[in-house]
Amino acid sequence: MPASTPVTHRPAGDPAVAGDTTGSAAPSGAADAPTGRVGRVADRIASTLTGRRSAWAVLAISVVVLLAIMGGMRGSGPAAGMDALPETSESSRAAAIADTMEGNRYQPVFAVITRADGGALTAQDTAAVETLRADLAEVSGREAIGPMPAEDGEADLVMTTVDSQADKDTIDAMVTDLRAAAGSSAPAELTVSITGGPAVGSDIRGAFAGANFTLLAVTIAVVAVLLLLTYRSPVLWLVPLAVVALADGAAGAVTSTLGEQFSLAFDAGVISVLVFGAGTNYALLLISRYREELHAHADHRAALRTAWLRTAPAIIASNVTVVLALMTLLAAVMPATRGLGIAAAAGLLIALIAVLFPLTALLAVVGRRVFWPFVPKPETTETTETTATRGDDAEHGPFAAVARTVTRRPAVAAVVSVLLMAVLATGLLGTRVGLAQDEQFASANESSTGFAAMAEHYGAGESAPHQIVVREAAAETAVETAEEVPGIDRASISGTTPDGWAVLSAVGTAQPESPEAIAEASDLRDALHSLSGADALVGGTTASAMDVRTDSTRDLLVVAPMILVVVLLVLMVLLRAVIAPLVLLTVNVASAVAAIGLGLWAGRLLFDIPALDVTVPLLAFLFLVALGVDYTIFLVHRARHEAATHGTTQGMVRAVGSTGVVITSAGVVLAAVFAALGVLPLVVLGQLGLIVGLGVLLDTLLVRTVLVPALFALIGDRMWWPTRPAAAQLSV
Repeated sequence: MPASTPVTHRPAGDPAVAGDTTGSAAPSGAADAPTGRVGRVADRIASTLTGRRSAWAVLAISVVVLLAIMGGMRGSGPAAGMDALPETSESSRAAAIADTMEGNRYQPVFAVITRADGGALTAQDTAAVETLRADLAEVSGREAIGPMPAEDGEADLVMTTVDSQADKDTIDAMVTDLRAAAGSSAPAELTVSITGGPAVGSDIRGAFAGANFTLLAVTIAVVAVLLLLTYRSPVLWLVPLAVVALADGAAGAVTSTLGEQFSLAFDAGVISVLVFGAGTNYALLLISRYREELHAHADHRAALRTAWLRTAPAIIASNVTVVLALMTLLAAVMPATRGLGIAAAAGLLIALIAVLFPLTALLAVVGRRVFWPFVPKPETTETTETTATRGDDAEHGPFAAVARTVTRRPAVAAVVSVLLMAVLATGLLGTRVGLAQDEQFASANESSTGFAAMAEHYGAGESAPHQIVVREAAAETAVETAEEVPGIDRASISGTTPDGWAVLSAVGTAQPESPEAIAEASDLRDALHSLSGADALVGGTTASAMDVRTDSTRDLLVVAPMILVVVLLVLMVLLRAVIAPLVLLTVNVASAVAAIGLGLWAGRLLFDIPALDVTVPLLAFLFLVALGVDYTIFLVHRARHEAATHGTTQGMVRAVGSTGVVITSAGVVLAAVFAALGVLPLVVLGQLGLIVGLGVLLDTLLVRTVLVPALFALIGDRMWWPTRPAAAQLSV
């Protein structure tokens, strides 16, 4: 052994030698060598990643591969967004038949005209509307119908049509030209809003134009600031950020190709957030252990090799747990839920590979000076003895002090924690599930303004009538039946299809997608399904929202238990116990419910969010449980090893002290990254980011620091049943 290498003596049962993944104590030379076939393979991989020449080769090959993926895989992206419905739903089948109606390719676009002062339209205003009608007809190249004054005299309407089968760029250009014509034609005292289906689609695309870049910029800025604060180095933060950014670029290319090849529906922004959040968490764990090992090794490559061997199992276990939980989404019927599972799993696997390979190689290349100005130095015998006298974070750190206080009165800590989570969960009480049409965007746009004006002056249901498809022979009977349904103002036949179907339009009185409108759609289905020979299908905007709610509820009831089973099995395998996994899973579920309630309280009080989107409960539950178990793995796996020599209660105190800083740092980073979803224009994504962000903080600061130590102190060694902690020298 070289003279410069410090000698670290350990008792035979020292948990750091037993394969802990997040501990602060550094193993010495003989303890670094893994045993068994898997251990030897891992040792060879670690040696290759940290070798003087091989690290350069790994880094170069990794960068070339990631850049090649980014440049070579150019898929068209997801086939649909978060609002996609399965083809088997009633509203989807109705839309598919209605699309074959003659002339259906031309969709209506409305110009809603009101006075800027809110007063009644004058004769001069009516003349201006006539001019506007001619201008819109000239721009669209189609007939424009109007004026259609409202009964209250305070609004007028002009309708023209747009070719819905044209490509998106052509439709967007047409909507822009119509709005430009309306702006130049109408006098200053009139307000003209162009709305309708094609205009809504154009506004959605316009809202997202540049939004993903904004999300990426905000995410990178958040991660950069937090890494800078965590590492206190003007250089080190660039290393993990650069690698994770490359991983995100490669993940974006891969998921985009998957979306095109398999017609997946998902939101690319969520994938980017997951890759940045998980990748940064993995990097924090690896670099934290690497910095600790530098105090025990003069050679930074040996320190990095040991850190990789000690942290890779925990990182892999964490990643595999989340990926398996995501794959349970394949059992969902909602296309966006299934697509998100596949795309997110692919993105997380790329993040895992990027951290374990190119990041490790890059750290080997740059050396210990990357920690400047706080460069870790190897300890001499004297400094080791001083450190031992002073104590480390496992015994005397701030998190250890909190855990020690908790375990002195564990019953009080557990009861207070549970009561606090119960109070937070009350946010779920009385919460309306499902957003109305005008509640789905974070900020108003011209289409929503136009719909609001139509609802105010023409009736709430005018902007999005219910769509009914029946056999042509039963069309007249279906019209009469529909008009008898409560809330339906009128019904009419819009046209027929070559296959003998009739398409009907039923105008309701409720705001589209509101609970009242959903009741109208439900009553229409009940009434029309009973018509003999009609084969009636009820679709339209509100019926689609109702189908989304039904299918999302089904997915929650089916997929959520599957997620819990996956997490439970992983914890049982990892801890070789039964009681601890059951307790930890129960805590995870309670924490997830409390987090959703906390997110709803914050949404109502701070952001005036009126309801919870129907797709949020399942996705929030998935991320909160699957990502929360990451920190459970980091903490409890270390506690298992500490319990072998210090007992269950003191072992948990030491585990909290050792892992507190890195888990808290990782939790804050992950919460901040999810909060960045708030920059996107859809309320559903903002809600998801808010709930998961607050939930991660709740899980990190309360559950892992207070509740889990309290429960371990109360239950004691029985946590490890059927094994005993003193006999459990585990290695992942």
